[in-house]
Amino acid sequence: MSKAQLPAIRITYCTQCQWLLRAGWMGQELLSTFGTDLGEVTLVPGTGGIFTISCNEVLVWDRKRDGGFPDAAKLKQLVRDVIDPDRDLGHADRKGHRSKGDTQEDPA
Repeated sequence: MSKAQLPAIRITYCTQCQWLLRAGWMGQELLSTFGTDLGEVTLVPGTGGIFTISCNEVLVWDRKRDGGFPDAAKLKQLVRDVIDPDRDLGHADRKGHRSKGDTQEDPA
């Protein structure tokens, strides 16, 4: 797959709220998990309390809409659901996402 066809992550963060470190950390988490399966992770400065994360122009998280910030596991699941829904995220999947056809009950 060429780099142009790989998924693009865009994290827009509020500079007034000083959310650059949070945005960078979330970008790092996605790069650590998806590595070369991502074409790019872009940090975009904004204002007015904005914190959004999109993947291939699909809005996967909006701080105002979704009520705060995602934890790393949730963010990875949301991105995975856009780029490769059948991908197993290992420990990040233990609580939450189940692959298609998985009907096993969660013992917890």
